[in-house]
Order: sequence, then C-alpha cells, then structure tokens
Amino acid sequence: MKASLIGWRELGPAARHFEFEAVDWNGAFVPGQFLSITANVDGAGITRAYSIATPPNGRRFGLCANLVPDGQFSPWLFERQPGDEIEFKGPYGTFTPRPTGSDSILVATGTGIAPFRSFLAHGLPGNCTLIFGTRHENGLLYDEEWRALEGSRPGFWYWPTLTRAGAEWTGRTGRVQPHVMQALDGRRDVDIYICGLREMVDELRGQLKAAGVDRKRIIYEKYD
Repeated sequence: MKASLIGWRELGPAARHFEFEAVDWNGAFVPGQFLSITANVDGAGITRAYSIATPPNGRRFGLCANLVPDGQFSPWLFERQPGDEIEFKGPYGTFTPRPTGSDSILVATGTGIAPFRSFLAHGLPGNCTLIFGTRHENGLLYDEEWRALEGSRPGFWYWPTLTRAGAEWTGRTGRVQPHVMQALDGRRDVDIYICGLREMVDELRGQLKAAGVDRKRIIYEKYD
C-alpha cells in the first residue's frame, strides 16, 4: 500500500512527527498498532516498524521518528518532502488497550511515547498516569500536548522524568522504574502498559512481577 506525505513538524532535536494520507488503505486500525514502512535505500530494500501516533482518522495517520545520522532508514525518511509517497504494510500488533476499563499507568521512553498518543486521543477509560522518561527536557516529545491534557482531563496525570536534567529542571528525575512503583502505590487492579527500549521494559516487568502484579496486567512492547 502507498501513502503520501502531507507534512511534518519538529518535536525535538532530530525527532519529527510525520503526517501521511493513505492512497489505497481505509485507515482501519486499533490504537497501539504499528505499520511497516519499506524503502529502497542504496539498492537495498529496508523495512522498519513505526507505531501509529494518531487515533483512527480516515485515511490519515501520523508517525513519530528519530533521526539516526548513520542509520540506514531514518535519513531516507527525513529527506521525504510533502507529496512524496511511501510504501507500507499493516496494521500489525497486539499492544492495544485492554477492554477492562481499569485505571492504567502508561510508561514510555523515547519514541515509545507514540502509541500512547493514539491511546489517549482515542479515549482511554478510567484514571491514567503517563510516565515518560528521557535524558533531556527537549526530548519530551509532545510535551505541550500532555501538559494541556493534564489540565483539561480529570483523572489524567503526566509525570515526565529526566535522567540528565539541567539545573533549571524542577520536575522528576531518574529512570522511570521507581516512578512507576510510586504511581502503582501497592494497587493490583491497574493495567500497566510499557513501551520503550528492551532493557527498560524487561527490568520494569521484573520489578512489577516481584511486587506481585499479575502478568496479565502488564502489557508491553519493546524495541532495540
């Protein structure tokens, strides 16, 4: 299938939100799913998976991506201009909201925030705490949106945390794991969604299991 690039906006250093409109796809997907994007780069076919960062909206969809200067795929993607077409397959994946209606904790690092933008824009039931970890403040992708949502939606809390905070930062610091345990506060009736690098996901899953959280309550997606 093909989609045309409508435009993009900068989210932070070497990070962009891309908006596409599909040419031959009806746009049906469940928040949290991903698309596989394929490109011919230097004569080689390369495929990368990107979580959809927007709620269902007809044939339009958004993706969030980091530029890896020495990478094979992302430099190609960042060179695309409005009107350029991409090829994709999908949607795929089971990292989707569970039909329990329970309160939830969403845990993300880096571009792992993308599926949660789709979750929340589509309407996630119950109370929800979003814990987003990055190194620096300018790495908090969609930060203004989360702060606005916290101010407008009762029962939603946004907890950004930085591992390399500057002197002017007055918010949370350190890795996401201890903040997740604080948000959980001993409860066992909360769904915990985790998306980010493999090391963080595996470590947090281990801590939650050790704390007695039912594995069915821990929903995760990890990447290298």
